[in-house]
Formats: sequence, structure tokens, C-alpha cells
Amino acid sequence: MTVRRARPALRALAACLLAVAAGCGAPAATTPPAPPAPAAPGHWHQVFADDFGGSRLDPAKWTTCYDWNRGGCTNSTNHELQWYLPGQVTVGGGKLTLTAQRRTTKGTDGHTYPWTSGMVSTGRDSWNATPRSTFTYGYFAAAVRIPSQGGMLPAFWLMPASRHTPPELDVAEGLGSTTTVRMTTHWKGHDGTEQSAAGHYGPVDFPAGYHVFALDWEPTSLTWYVDGTPRFRVTSAQQIPHVPMEVLLTLAVGYPSPPPPGVDSAAMSVGWVDVWQH
Repeated sequence: MTVRRARPALRALAACLLAVAAGCGAPAATTPPAPPAPAAPGHWHQVFADDFGGSRLDPAKWTTCYDWNRGGCTNSTNHELQWYLPGQVTVGGGKLTLTAQRRTTKGTDGHTYPWTSGMVSTGRDSWNATPRSTFTYGYFAAAVRIPSQGGMLPAFWLMPASRHTPPELDVAEGLGSTTTVRMTTHWKGHDGTEQSAAGHYGPVDFPAGYHVFALDWEPTSLTWYVDGTPRFRVTSAQQIPHVPMEVLLTLAVGYPSPPPPGVDSAAMSVGWVDVWQH
């Protein structure tokens, strides 16, 4: 039997089998799913939660910049194209939205950026301030819908309260792809250079709906989950951090490559963020 002669139902089944890795037969959630209990085994208690109700960001939980905030910020190490500003962060309709726009912006660092975008962090309002929330170990989860436009770097990640990386834990990054997420641990090697180990999961049409990205950070292991299923695990002692971390959600632009012509905006939506500990 050829596909050309197959009945419609069989043709659909064949297409589904070819796309099984993308979750065929399971429609993408276009509204945030309810926060589930941790998929990782163990006894847990919730230590942080935000479902982004209301119409404004909770300033007791989040700031809209990195710890080196001076009227805005960026990550110059990656040579990103955006300058983060609070106005690119909105809350409404039960979700947090980070919006990137192709708009020339002069940063307080003296440089001019072709894009402006939004981010949130549980860290500080300035270099010498106190972080809002930091965590050492735990189960970190968020319902995220990444943008479909190219040239964006949507990320859910953790950085040290010391403000110096590595270490760093990337729960999920859309690095150069909208159909594959990268899950990474960064650490400093014995020679002082930065090292990393990464897992990848896909292909999935991630912009089509919300997905729950999670990391179980234990003293002896790191386990990454996508929609409740473990996708990557690390147990090497040198690859596991043991320092307090801040939680971040960022929509960077231009790394590893700039947006193509015709892309002038993009948005990343977050339905909720939860942190649990033993």
C-alpha cells in the first residue's frame, strides 16, 4: 500500500508517526496549564510561587534587570542586541509577557542597542542591594510559551547570587531554534576555564503552546524535565553547583544570530513559576 492511495485516516496516522517526537495527537496548550506537583520523586514543600494574577508585576518577587541594574541592562558577554527595560515586562490575562521590539535604545552604559526587550529576576535592584529570593537546591518549574520568530533567545535559568558565573544552570533555552530546547550546566574547570554539559530535546513546535520546563537540582544530581518527563541528567560532582542562585526569565535578542529581516517584534509568555524544596 502506498501513502498516495492511503485513506485519509491512514495518511494522518502516517504523518503522526513521522512527527511523534513533536507530540502529534497532543494539542499544544494555548493557555497555561495548572501548576502540577514536582515530577521528581521525594517529599516537597513550596517555597516560591507566582501565577501572575492581576495586572502588574509583583515587585516583592521580581526585578526587571540583572543585579548590575542602572536604569536598564544587558548581557554584554554574549554581545546581545537588546537593552532590557521595565516597560517591556507586562502582566495581564494570567500571564507574564516579555516583549522584544526592534527599537533603537540608548543604554546607560553609553552604548546604543537596536532592540529593547524584557526580563525578570528574583535578584537585586542594584549591585549592593539584597536579592529578593535565592535558592540552593530545589525543583524549579515554569510554564513557558516561547516566541516563533528567529533570532531570539528565550531562557529560564539560574545564576549565582554572587553575580559571577560560572556556575550557571539553564533550565531551558531556545538557543538558535524554536523546535529544540537546550538544558545546560556550566561550571569552572580545574584550570579555571568555563566548562559545560548540555542536553537537547526536540523537535517540538514549542511556540504553538505552553510547555512546563523544570529542573530538579539535588546535591548529587541535576535532572531536567519537559512536560513532566525527564530529558537530561547529570551526576558528575564537579558539574553540580552548591551556591545560592537567583531565578531568571529572559528574552534576549541576537544570540547566536540576529533576527532575520522583517522580524521586528517577539513575545515570550510565562503562565507561572514555582520553586519547591525538600
